[in-house]
Amino acid sequence: MKRVIKMSKAWIAAFLLGVLLTGCGGGGSDAGSDANTSGSNTSGNVGSGPSGVQPEPVRAAVLSWSAPSTRVNGDGIAMGELDKYVIRYGQDVENLSGEVIIGEADVYPEMSYTVDNLDSGTWYFTIQVQDKQGLVSEPSAPVSKTIRS
Repeated sequence: MKRVIKMSKAWIAAFLLGVLLTGCGGGGSDAGSDANTSGSNTSGNVGSGPSGVQPEPVRAAVLSWSAPSTRVNGDGIAMGELDKYVIRYGQDVENLSGEVIIGEADVYPEMSYTVDNLDSGTWYFTIQVQDKQGLVSEPSAPVSKTIRS
């Protein structure tokens, strides 16, 4: 029988509860969703600088979450059993084509990642966790962030 980990609904709810989307929309860049975009923590400070030059608005979503502590069947899962997180994102909730893989899930119980260079519009995000045996959780319920032009 093929084994598949399904994280509990409570874990997914806690996982989603930890997701924070920050930043403000805008910008004139034509950068699309690059699955290998590295994260950066940029501030959402928009306004005139001392010289009157407008800084480029932040077009990013910051996702934060906590590591799961149980599996669907109620069994505990230790941090040492976790391998990586997989974030999927895109502008079509049914086709999340962007992907970011974050290794060392066993080291960091509180995680955060910034998906930047997002075009204007609504973006959707899900996250999954994989254990060291290769078993993968179901994706979390999608969360969204609207980037304004």
